[in-house]
Amino acid sequence: MTEGNFVDYVKIHASSGKGGKGSTHLHREKYIAKGGPDGGDGGRGGHVIFKGDKNLWTLLDFKFTRHFKAEHGGDGSKNRSTGVDGKDCVISVPLGTVIVDNDSGEKLTEIVDEKEVVVIKGGKGGRGNWHFKSPTNQTPRYAQPGLPGKDRNFTLELKVLADVGLVGFPNAGKSTLLAALTAAKPKIADYEFTTLKPNLGIVRQRDYSSFVMADIPGIIEGASEGKGLGHYFLRHIERNSVILYIIPADADDPFEQFSILQGELKTYNPELLDKNYVIAISKCDLLDDELQKDLEVLTKTTFPEEDVLFISSVAQKGLTSLKDSLWDALNS
Repeated sequence: MTEGNFVDYVKIHASSGKGGKGSTHLHREKYIAKGGPDGGDGGRGGHVIFKGDKNLWTLLDFKFTRHFKAEHGGDGSKNRSTGVDGKDCVISVPLGTVIVDNDSGEKLTEIVDEKEVVVIKGGKGGRGNWHFKSPTNQTPRYAQPGLPGKDRNFTLELKVLADVGLVGFPNAGKSTLLAALTAAKPKIADYEFTTLKPNLGIVRQRDYSSFVMADIPGIIEGASEGKGLGHYFLRHIERNSVILYIIPADADDPFEQFSILQGELKTYNPELLDKNYVIAISKCDLLDDELQKDLEVLTKTTFPEEDVLFISSVAQKGLTSLKDSLWDALNS
């Protein structure tokens, strides 16, 4: 997954189809002098439907196609024949897509499975003239027109669906870890905010099992208030089952970094702190044996109730233990 083709926020316009007209046909047949009205009903207009597709992972297609329209219903005809229903407009989106009404700002639904969700109903077809026959009006020559379709503007927001979300300060080593554990090729550099979009990768575990890991753009203090990348990345963490906090070995105060990260998540959505999590000290290849022992002593003091892991993505150190810990957290 590359940053150029990952799109997680778009606006689109959609229209349902109008209903078909009812028919005003009067029955005409040899030897039947006054057949009476037999005009059929119009067909309903097509609905606008959103459907989840597990094979999609981005909203990229909506950058090029932003207008969607269902078909109109067919008109009624003789012999009480009902017009054909308009073809529905089915819009496929990735799982984890939130549908928001632009005008009201209301969250309409969140697509979490492959079921269809109707967001705009098509116009109802008009009734044919046979419905209006009465003792005082044996040959009504009028029928109902179909009801019009509706237009709505939507915002689509994709929240990445992943088992494990990497959370840490910029340049904490998240992208390097993702590249070490998966086949993903995220952008890696020695400056902050190299990751501007979430990256996904599949981590292979024992017994042919696996889980999905997401590299989330780095957090800074005040992110929940819109600083840095702000809410842009925080909403993705909501869809992760387990949070992996990444704290670099060269951090001045590992516990302070952890506290800031948790504080930003809590400010954005307190429910994020209810998720299972794992803490890993990254970049341990930068430390010699003595410095690592000192850091291990420090973490046992500052994280007395946590099982902190020490890893190095570059040196492939501690990664098997990390995968085991994440797997346990996912299945606890």
